[in-house]
Amino acid sequence: MRVIDVLKEAIEILNDNEINEPIIKSRILLADLLKIRKEELIFNELKELEPEVVRLYMNRIYKLCEDYPLQYIIGRQEFMGYTFEVNENVLIPRNDTEILVEEAFKYAHNDVLELCTGSGAIAISLAKKYDDVKIVATDISNKALEVARNNAYLHEVDIDFLNSDLFENVQGKYDLIIANPPYIETEKIKMLEKQVRKEPLIALDGGKDGLFFYRRIAVRANDFLKNDGYMCLEIGYNQKKSVIEILKGKYDEIKCIKDLSGNDRVIVCKKKGWK
Repeated sequence: MRVIDVLKEAIEILNDNEINEPIIKSRILLADLLKIRKEELIFNELKELEPEVVRLYMNRIYKLCEDYPLQYIIGRQEFMGYTFEVNENVLIPRNDTEILVEEAFKYAHNDVLELCTGSGAIAISLAKKYDDVKIVATDISNKALEVARNNAYLHEVDIDFLNSDLFENVQGKYDLIIANPPYIETEKIKMLEKQVRKEPLIALDGGKDGLFFYRRIAVRANDFLKNDGYMCLEIGYNQKKSVIEILKGKYDEIKCIKDLSGNDRVIVCKKKGWK
């Protein structure tokens, strides 16, 4: 089959299965398989594809129809201008989380601790900007840490990855603690888009009210912050008031940063009692 014909068939299948953006996604999947930029497909429309290539491509299309995230199919995601490997063991980095990283840039001095690192995208983005900052990144999932370590190797940064349930195995004091913890309410997970529900539950489920991990972090973070240390937390669009209430009395200078869509996205606070 020619490129133009296989793309036409793929788009029809995606349309029949009500997959969003069928033209873009069909082209991304084929270009990735052929190891070319999707813009180059237009110059190769009449190229004949080997039967095995067509078979592999259609397998990708059918996976997409089964609500498998495109990022998992191609095995990567762009974040902060870098490419990160991802698979079903890690949450797919979102553009909204770039606001968290940009805010963290202001407070990342000598020692940084990231909780719930997942793919390592946040810690690695910090390390790429500040190569003299020591970063410890934790996750409860060893499979996620495998992905994070591989990403760090690919990006040539030195990060100490640690298997830990939040602060459980952490030692030392830090200028900055940063986290994008699970914050979806348990009952709301079943209402998420099907593609999102393919991502690891452990990275999504924030407990009955979505605030389980914020409470745990708030109780212990002061013990791991230096005297003038800060903490940056990503939150859900409707969690500003609740998270501030959890932090109130325990931390100073609490403020909220909005994302580019105007939604509340990041809470920043400082260790209590230090000016």
